[in-house]
Amino acid sequence: MPSTRKTHIDSLAIAILLACCMFWGFQQVLVKATVAEVAPVFQAFVRFALATLAVVAWCLWRGVRLSAAAEPAGAARAGLLAGALFAGEFACIYLGLQYTSASRLTVFLYASPFWVALLLPRFIPGERLQGWQWLGLAAAFIGVGLALGDGLMGPANAALPRAWLGDLLGLAAGLMWALTTVVIRTTPLAAVPPAKQLLYQVGVSTAVLPVISLVLGEPWVWQFSAFAWGSLLAQALVGAFASYLAWMWMLAHYPATKISVFVFLTPVFALLFGALWLGEPVTPGLVVALVLVAAGIVLVNRKPNTT
Repeated sequence: MPSTRKTHIDSLAIAILLACCMFWGFQQVLVKATVAEVAPVFQAFVRFALATLAVVAWCLWRGVRLSAAAEPAGAARAGLLAGALFAGEFACIYLGLQYTSASRLTVFLYASPFWVALLLPRFIPGERLQGWQWLGLAAAFIGVGLALGDGLMGPANAALPRAWLGDLLGLAAGLMWALTTVVIRTTPLAAVPPAKQLLYQVGVSTAVLPVISLVLGEPWVWQFSAFAWGSLLAQALVGAFASYLAWMWMLAHYPATKISVFVFLTPVFALLFGALWLGEPVTPGLVVALVLVAAGIVLVNRKPNTT
């Protein structure tokens, strides 16, 4: 069977990437806008419960076997671990949005490749940083430090006095995202079809998040407004299902090193949507931090010259 993998980014790829990044940036703002009506972790639970149903339907339609017996030995355990990390990531995101702005949290969340660059080489020597990648790591670290300092002492602190807590939760979410990537890359889970990998993550989240919600004492109110239901459906069907599957399809058909640069547009979209819709403050420190984190991650993911 001939390969359908492309060597360049075409107009279809650019359109899909822009749509995904725009929605991912908008999604943080959408979650924050919905928190006033639907408790944060409960909101995440409903989102992933709906997404789980969608992924199961997709797997059945595409003939992806749901039984763990069809997987390599150890894949199920790794899948459960990846799912637990995924659930923890989104618990931190949804809780963090109560304390900090969507744009700030997105800066910390999308520092995840910074953590991957630190952790993955310990398991895969070929992923070790070289040359300019170390400079990129330093730039990303400085950017995260500037964003955190802005929340502790800068102008944003006046409007959001507990922004530092949301920032730390965003940083923890980025770390859990990175650990999920490490689990997928370094365990038998890598041999499992992408849709099944996604099912582990959204399925475990559906089981874990309601427990966290109950422990936190969140109210479970099912009488949502039309806006809240629209938000939850968009988060589930567009965010947790369609966009993730689209991203996996992109990875299977286009060079990962070329499409990965596009995700750095996500914090920019979150910054714009947060300012336009929620009136969130856009401070010079946050803008500088965003630029440093994005530039640092680009350098970290840049392939060193082999000539």
